[in-house]
Amino acid sequence: MKLYTARGDRGQTDLLGERVGKDDPRIDLLGELDETTSAIGLGRAHAQESRSRDALLTVQRDLYQIMAELAFTDATRPDAVRFPADRVAWLEDQTDAIAATVTLPRAFVVPGDTVPGAALDVARTVARRAERVAVHLDGQGQIPNPEILRYLNRLSSLLFILARAEDIAITGGPTLAKREDRG
Repeated sequence: MKLYTARGDRGQTDLLGERVGKDDPRIDLLGELDETTSAIGLGRAHAQESRSRDALLTVQRDLYQIMAELAFTDATRPDAVRFPADRVAWLEDQTDAIAATVTLPRAFVVPGDTVPGAALDVARTVARRAERVAVHLDGQGQIPNPEILRYLNRLSSLLFILARAEDIAITGGPTLAKREDRG
């Protein structure tokens, strides 16, 4: 089996329903979401807490469902691929449950105390970038389902609290951005 088709050699690729340029904003968003799920996978590979690994795998599967919906044109998109609102509720529940077990300082946190926490902080920033691209496309009427924006908006909160949970589990607490000693 060949892993390449050479169909994209002239700068085009397929959405499900039409051939578009690889610089099409919809393709850009799919790439941002692919990068997001890969960054989350790195965080999951390093995560020490089983609840982190489980939640992250579920998020990756949710992102694949979002990518499936976005890969169709409006004319060809089946109702079966529509991303459901209950996934946003699940994300909120997970974030709240983990936040209830983590005491956050009342200051900015410097990422990098642990490998799992740092990987999840990178995933958070990648997810935020994907969200910004989605917001731009939504402004052009290109996001067919408002649940996608809602999910992406909440995803960074889950990644932030999972990063802090990983840091606390390994080091006991995060490093603060503001120096405590002024000497």
